[in-house]
Amino acid sequence: MNKGRKASGGKYTKPNQARKYERKRQSRIVKLGDKKTKTIRTMGGKEKIVSLSNNFANIVSKGKSKKAKIKNVLETPSNRFLARQNILVKGAIIETELGKAKITNRPSQESTINAVIIEN
Repeated sequence: MNKGRKASGGKYTKPNQARKYERKRQSRIVKLGDKKTKTIRTMGGKEKIVSLSNNFANIVSKGKSKKAKIKNVLETPSNRFLARQNILVKGAIIETELGKAKITNRPSQESTINAVIIEN
């Protein structure tokens, strides 16, 4: 068997070092509080407005959307510790003026929060 070859004859290759555009950014945490946003430069020189904290959500119920104030984060299925700190993530269940709602977008990637009313 040749050195550096698999049993099938294929070559073993080393993984490449991550290119600059492949590297991760610093993670953003969106908290419940007064609206605060930040502008980030993206690939191609474009700009993305991301949210750092927010207390209003666009809520859809029965095909109509309304803007409602977020009172509290009730639970987060992805990580139960995030709900304790009132961190807003996709899939989190929030308490609003209109009732319970589930966040449907990624607030850390966008400057708004979209949610759908949960029927009980």
